[in-house]
Amino acid sequence: MKKKKILFVGAEAMPFAATGGLGDVLGSLPAAIKNADPKGSDVRVVMPLYGQVKEEYRKEMKEEKVFTVRLAWREQYCRIMSLKKDGVIYYFIDNEYYYKRDTLYGCYDDAERFAFFSMASLSMLKQIDFIPDILHAHDWQSALSVVYLKTLFSIDPDYAKIRAVFTIHNIEYQGNYDFSILGDVFALGAMERSIVEYGNCINLMKGAIVTADIVSTVSPRYAEEIRDPRFSHGLDPILRENAYKIRGILNGIDYVYYNPENDPVIEKNFSSDSIEDKYENKLALQRDLALPERCDVPMLAIISRLASHKGIDIISEMIGGLVSKNDIQLIILGKGTPEYEGFFHNLEKSFPDKVRAMIMYDRDLSKRIYAACDIFLMPSKSEPCGLSQMIASRYGAIPVTRETGGLYDSIKGYWVDNGEIKGNGFTFAGYNSYELAERTDAAIALYNDKEQRFALVKKIMDTDFSWKVSALSYLEMYGELI
Repeated sequence: MKKKKILFVGAEAMPFAATGGLGDVLGSLPAAIKNADPKGSDVRVVMPLYGQVKEEYRKEMKEEKVFTVRLAWREQYCRIMSLKKDGVIYYFIDNEYYYKRDTLYGCYDDAERFAFFSMASLSMLKQIDFIPDILHAHDWQSALSVVYLKTLFSIDPDYAKIRAVFTIHNIEYQGNYDFSILGDVFALGAMERSIVEYGNCINLMKGAIVTADIVSTVSPRYAEEIRDPRFSHGLDPILRENAYKIRGILNGIDYVYYNPENDPVIEKNFSSDSIEDKYENKLALQRDLALPERCDVPMLAIISRLASHKGIDIISEMIGGLVSKNDIQLIILGKGTPEYEGFFHNLEKSFPDKVRAMIMYDRDLSKRIYAACDIFLMPSKSEPCGLSQMIASRYGAIPVTRETGGLYDSIKGYWVDNGEIKGNGFTFAGYNSYELAERTDAAIALYNDKEQRFALVKKIMDTDFSWKVSALSYLEMYGELI
């Protein structure tokens, strides 16, 4: 049997340009799939060539093709650049008018920018002589690549045989636009209107859901939750109609990039067999942040976007009492709403020997915090998958999580049965500060039992959150279509 040809279409990928979990996935999943397939799948990725892509990567790129892309009445320049990483070819759609900007998203013309990206991603296939078996698009920014494949490009026999998978990473962001730009920007006509029409507007995610051959989500629990109005942001009727094509596969993390045994940015490398070495990282972080240098104090951490749906609202209700009554340290890293940024700044002022609030994004600093902290708080209201709880586990931090989405699938409640440790963290079901406080107290209490703490930390660090199992699940899913 011939090897599978797979093209990932997504708006970001590590290490080239990324803002969150989608970038982590597209930077590591393609290589994991290639490595997991004994027949050696031909896996490729396409993304925009943003201005923030570093020069070191640009120097490695080679020019594949230069051509024009027609989008409605526009004829736009398009250059395809490529480079190989971990056995995967990454293509970059180069158009400085659309992508040479300070940010990836949030521009006034995002609709046009990502319509062009989707159109160019399909148009390039004939240019580079690569017709995939599977086109795997991710989130609303690439939703039109699925819609275009199944409509405008379907008259071409080469494109007609391509099967489409659409993955929902976060259903909150759906690509909603007014119908006035249906033809002018999206190059869609009356025949395609019903495909993207939902709630009296254009909904790009809805269009991809109904046209894709398979719709996947980033965890099994989330695949169930998004059919519920409480989680679907209005798309539950469409998802229930298309329930037969929905799959849920839990994300993994990049075990090369997130590896405490050889991570160059942390103070002291360590493993599940040398847990004592982890505490050199705590002392180093305490020193750098001017906190009391103590190995015996439990260090709690929050690394998150500071927004209510990430559980920051219920954290803010209980964290002051937790800090005041316990001998602990608390580290916060992240940006978000002014309300929560101000809250944590004030918390640091109230407890200068216990709390540090760093209102910023810093990937290297986040790894230093993961390596230093003992307990990691992630009580999200909703969480499609979540990677932070997996990264924290990899670096030996005990997660405290709410039982939702991928948090439910990845973290199970800790208990001991006849001396055998069950679970890999502390979990709670209700979305309230009382349960969060109780489970956090329990994690702090466990910290003071060094023997049990080390046993749990070892189990947590040995839990496999790599892409190995998930990659096999993706290959099985592709096999359904080929």
